[in-house]
Amino acid sequence: MTMRIERDSLGEVQVPADALYGAQTARAAENFRISGLRAHPALIRATALVKAASARANAELGKLDARVAEAIAAAAQEVAGGAHREQFIVDVFQAGAGTSHNMNANEVIATLANRRLGEERAVHPNDHVNMSQSTNDTVPAAIRVAALDLARALLRSLDDLAGAFEAKGREFDGILKSARTHLQDAVPVRLGQEFSAWAWTVRRDRERVERSLGSLREINLGGTAAGTGMNTHERYAETVARHLSALTGEDLRPAGDLLAVTQSMADFAHVSAALRTCALDLLQITNDLRLLSSGPRTGLAEIALPALQPGSSIMPGKVNPVVPEMTAMVCFQVCGNDLTVAMSAQAGQLDLNVMMPVIAHDLLQSFDILTNACSTLDQRCVRGITADEARARHYFESSVGMATVLNPLIGYDAAAKVAQESARTGETIVAVVRRQGLLTEAQIEALFAPERLTEPHE
Repeated sequence: MTMRIERDSLGEVQVPADALYGAQTARAAENFRISGLRAHPALIRATALVKAASARANAELGKLDARVAEAIAAAAQEVAGGAHREQFIVDVFQAGAGTSHNMNANEVIATLANRRLGEERAVHPNDHVNMSQSTNDTVPAAIRVAALDLARALLRSLDDLAGAFEAKGREFDGILKSARTHLQDAVPVRLGQEFSAWAWTVRRDRERVERSLGSLREINLGGTAAGTGMNTHERYAETVARHLSALTGEDLRPAGDLLAVTQSMADFAHVSAALRTCALDLLQITNDLRLLSSGPRTGLAEIALPALQPGSSIMPGKVNPVVPEMTAMVCFQVCGNDLTVAMSAQAGQLDLNVMMPVIAHDLLQSFDILTNACSTLDQRCVRGITADEARARHYFESSVGMATVLNPLIGYDAAAKVAQESARTGETIVAVVRRQGLLTEAQIEALFAPERLTEPHE
């Protein structure tokens, strides 16, 4: 590989001749050979937009030559558009606070800006691209912008998933079955009610995630190193927020206290907790889907999931609930990511939390995988679910939980004896009631009507 020599405050560094980055990025790549993981594309995009907004704000405030500022902004938007991603080579696990990521962006954008100007050294990574900034306000602002960007897709996927459950709720609304509590037979329920309940749960999770995003719109750009605003114009914070809002389509504003938002990662922990809660609900739902579709001969088999692929390398004909299984694994990862974010959020000391790179990685990954899992669960599982009404009816009529329906007419003790007799003989509850002459046919018909069994009544 052909190399060139770059220099920084520590001396000379060899850099690949065709690289857009410079000495500090090369040092970081050499120092942190940890995971092979690189910055999330959304973080790269957000960081570039911060640089573009900053350049325009500095030009507006008379701190940066307009020609240089526009070259920086154009180069940054080129990066934000997806170009040159291969130039962001710093490992996720890197120097605290994300200094290496910030300098990677500064160096790449400076090189591109110089090419636009036709001059080799007109734009300096620190003096111009990083003007009025520090890693300590650039990186948290970029994480906020990236999370807000990725959240749009997650909210859409949760909407679609809830809609799929609602559609199945309507389709299955007339199917009576036995509910199960403590994994034991319980009172009757309609299959459609179970699906509708899942839809409501997903919608609540969507609302919870959306509410958590509000605090991300308060950014600490203009705080620089410690939140004090050193080396910035007095109107820089509001000006850069306005430019960044225009670039992102988000209503961003300076935080009420720039020091607090520089020190505290609580906003990210709050969002991550909402994603974790969503994951916990999805785990419960996918566990239920796996149980209700278990079989097809020796399980519950009240519903059937779409057959997507062979389920075994040794057992011919076996088909597994692969999408709920995948979704569960994603949810476990989201919960693990949340623990990392929480531990990182409490790990700040004094005027800065330096754990931002891993917060960025885990939070943004959670958005990505949860979005994709919900879309896959919706499109490749829920929409194709079918119900076995006869099997559900058989369980419903055989369930000792049906005895609960008798309580208002014959009392708890007598109903318990009916349930015991049903369990002993294998007869249904209705058959035992008929044999023992406990109710008339008219009473039986009225008592076991689907609406009476599954909804409140007078």
